[in-house]
Amino acid sequence: MKILVTAKRVTDPDAKIRLKPDGSGIETAGLEYKLNPFCENALEAAISLVEAHGGEAVAVTLGDDAAVQNLRTALAMGAARGIQVKVTDAELDSDLTARILARVFEAEKPDLFLLGKQAVDGDSNQVGQLVAEVLGLPQACFASKIQVTDGKVLVTREVDGGLETLELTLPAVITADLRLNQPRLPKLPDILKAKRKEVKTLTPADLGVEATRKVETVSYEAPPQRAGGVRVKTVQELVEKLKNEAKVL
Repeated sequence: MKILVTAKRVTDPDAKIRLKPDGSGIETAGLEYKLNPFCENALEAAISLVEAHGGEAVAVTLGDDAAVQNLRTALAMGAARGIQVKVTDAELDSDLTARILARVFEAEKPDLFLLGKQAVDGDSNQVGQLVAEVLGLPQACFASKIQVTDGKVLVTREVDGGLETLELTLPAVITADLRLNQPRLPKLPDILKAKRKEVKTLTPADLGVEATRKVETVSYEAPPQRAGGVRVKTVQELVEKLKNEAKVL
């Protein structure tokens, strides 16, 4: 079984983000990056399926040369090899990302494509669905359990009313939720081995993809600062403020 899986580089969710003075982006100096947590769940699922059924997991990332470092983390987790499509985040939107990933899928011809359900930097939750649409493949989003049997895959997914189980024919596209598994931590020998694993570098042009976007980010703006609290002397004053200022009563 051959599985293609995403390994997106994102800003550390715990890092403090600072905007550039002109609002054109974020300050990257000193900013730490990591693998997207949802991609880690997709990677763990891919590696576990390969361990159970044989084959290989191939990790793919879209990013500049710095993203290769995080791609190596995916290789240390157990992916057999990596693919870097060299492009900057500023050049991408969900549509272009999906079209690039779809071409990688067509080149690799895997049985299954696993993606994190969303990236924690953009939080768009669009790429997996768009990839399935571009490829014309069955899809299941927000997977909390994946089972492969007899050329089909059973996916349990979380919905508003509880859990739903879907049966998909292979090849298929699945996006991983956090409750799918607990991603493994790479061991030192695996980290050292990952440095020798193959990473193939491509460009959108190599894949025959026209690098045009549908969405352009005009500017960034920090959320409003939370106002400080005030002391009140009486319950009546508190009720008055809750009613007229906070408008929660």
